[in-house]
This record gives sequence, structure tokens and C-alpha cells, in this order.
Amino acid sequence: MSRSVWPAVPRRIVPRALLPRQPELPKVKVLHVITRFIAGSGGNTLLSAAGMDPDRYEVWVAAMPGGPLWEQAEAAGVRCVDVRHMKETISPKHDLLACLELVRLMRRERFTVVHTHCSKAGLIARVAARIARVPVVVHTFHIFAAHDGLSRSRRRLYLFLDRAVRGMAHHYVAVAPRVAQEAVHNRIAPPGKIVVVPSAVALDDIPTTTDPAVLAELGLDDGAPVVGTVGRIVAQKAPLDFVRMCAEVHRSRPDVHFVMVGDATLESAGLEAQTHAEAERLGVPILFTGFRSDAPRVAAAFDVYCVPSRYEGLGRAVTEAMASGRAVVATAVNGVPDLVEPGCTGLLATPGDPSSMARSVLWLLDHPTEAAAMGAAGRERVRGHFSTDVMCRALDELYSDLVGQVVPETAEARKADVLRSA
Repeated sequence: MSRSVWPAVPRRIVPRALLPRQPELPKVKVLHVITRFIAGSGGNTLLSAAGMDPDRYEVWVAAMPGGPLWEQAEAAGVRCVDVRHMKETISPKHDLLACLELVRLMRRERFTVVHTHCSKAGLIARVAARIARVPVVVHTFHIFAAHDGLSRSRRRLYLFLDRAVRGMAHHYVAVAPRVAQEAVHNRIAPPGKIVVVPSAVALDDIPTTTDPAVLAELGLDDGAPVVGTVGRIVAQKAPLDFVRMCAEVHRSRPDVHFVMVGDATLESAGLEAQTHAEAERLGVPILFTGFRSDAPRVAAAFDVYCVPSRYEGLGRAVTEAMASGRAVVATAVNGVPDLVEPGCTGLLATPGDPSSMARSVLWLLDHPTEAAAMGAAGRERVRGHFSTDVMCRALDELYSDLVGQVVPETAEARKADVLRSA
């Protein structure tokens, strides 16, 4: 995109507090729309909304009711709106009503930019923005609705719906280069209309050293290797693959401790029971902690951090694991190989193949010096490029290009100190 040129703002001579009252200048009004304000895409949206310069932007978030991030968003000065009829699954009646809710909100508040996230909200909100004649529409691809875990017919349906609204956004954002490439290849984003913006994590919340108190609290032997994973117990995260991988590692290395952090959704309670039963059947001792509000603190005690997902956009778990300096083994899905480079920042495994993951985990356990070096390289990469400031600066440049503004060379201080990732 072409970049506007304008002289840089000079150094302020007199502090604002000492000046007579100055008129309030209009701000760029942005509405983020997401299906559910939770998990990885919700955390990304929270940081995207709350990290923008408050002197230049007024930012809102709209999503279906529920989720742990609303209080954090409001504390950061973000206006929050429940979309009462928004549902995760396809429901023609509720989808139409949710669209009408959004049309009324967009017309009443007269947003300059509507930024949509996730496939369901992305489809409904792009249609609503077209009806409401919103000047600028942006959509972010976090993960694809048409993923390999679906039946062929459902995958075709989701591709059809994504392609139907392809022309209803002025620009697209992808969380990783391979995600952008896949979006163009599948014809759900036009070529030349997509930009890659690293999906930030709240780096200040992620410890980089093991807290010995965690090992004692979990009943783990100090000095024994720990292999673990963090994530919801849902089909996407492949918890059964993790259990089967642990069983293979346990046969070769009975000294290793295994930890799984996370709980199930209401819909995946059956899978959680299957996961526990599979661990018992295979005779592998896995510590299931359930939900932990201090999950990053627990994960910092892992020697190897596993991400066995069947599909991801980039994988917030991957980014957070690397930020903590852990040695990472992740499945080679979607944008993950853009972050996990074998022999540099971690190792990859074949999705759906526990033996492939077990081989990589055993290699890291058997080569602790190399594993530590890869963890350090991953930490340096993530902490240098996946901060809130980097992400919001990129979004600021994109919005400014689309509305004809110029990004100040010296950005106002971000509100990152009040952000806390889920």
C-alpha cells in the first residue's frame, strides 16, 4: 500500500497540563467484532483493541456474551457490547438477528473502521458493515473455518461462505505468512490485499525461569524432566495424541513427568473423560491440573512444551511457550512452521502422529544443551517481534493507510501495563 507523507510532529515545547484547555480532536472510531471473546483469538483482539493510541483511537469490541476478557477490556478503556444473538454454530435465525444487531450498532455509532475476527463473526459483521456503509472494513484470519478436521461437505460449505464475503473487506490481516498464503490460495482473500501482522502476547505475564514452588505444588521431583502441554481439552488440541505420545516417551524414559494443563468446554466433556481413560489404559502417569489461572507459571516449569494441535492459525500456546524460553515440539500445521523452525527455535511433528511427536520430544530430552539453545533462540525471536507495541504499530499503519492518516513517528505511550492476556 502507498504511504502518506507528512512532516514529523516536533518535540512538544510546553506540557499539555500547562496549556489552556484545547479542543478535543475527533478520533478514529474502531469496532472489533469477534464471535467469542475468549482463547487465542480473543486475547489477540484484546491486545489489538487496548493497545492502540487512546489520543487517536476510540476502540470498541462486540461479541457474543460470556468469556473471561470483558473485564480486562473495560479496565483498559475499551467499550464492550454484547451481541445477544451471536452463536458459534450456524443458525440462520440467530445469524440474521445478530447481523441486524450489528447493523444498528454500526449505524448508531458511525464507526470509521470495522475490524472483524474469526469466521462466524467475520461473515456476519462484514455483511452488516456493507449494509451500514462503514467506510473501512478489515478482517483478520486467526484460524480457518474450513480446516482438515471437518467432513468434505462441511469444508466445502465453509469455503463457499468465506468466498461469498471475500469482497466485503478493504484489507485482510493474517497472523502468519503461511496463513496469508493459504487464504489467497483458497480464494478467501484477494491477492495483494493481505498483510501479515504478528499476533502479540502479553510478554510481561510470561515468566522465563522455573519457579521451584510450582514443582513442589504439583508434586514433581526437582531435577526430573517435565514434558507438558497447555490448552483447552477440545478436538482441535488433540489431547488423545498428547496422551499417546506420553506413553511412547514413558516407555523409553520412565523418569519423565507429564503434565496437561487445561479443562474441557461443555461440548467436549466427553473428550475429557476419554483423555483420562486413555492415560489409564496406557498406564502413563499424567498429571491433569485442570484450568489454572497461572498456566504460564506452570508452563515455565516444562523442559519440553508440546503443542499437538490438528490445526491452528499460528497457535498462541506456541508463542507463549517460546516466549518463556521452553524447548518446543509442535505439529506442522498452518502458520506454526513460520515460528517453529527445526533446529533453530524448536522441532516439528506430523499432525495426528503421536510417534512423530514422541521422537522429537525424546531427541530434545536426550540433547538438553541443544534444547536449551533452541529455547533461548525462540525466546529472543518472540520477545523481539511479538509484543503489543509491534502489533499495534502495524495495525496503526494499516488503519492510517486506509483512512488517509499519517502515523506519528513518536507514538504515544501504549497502555500495555494494564493489559493481561487470558
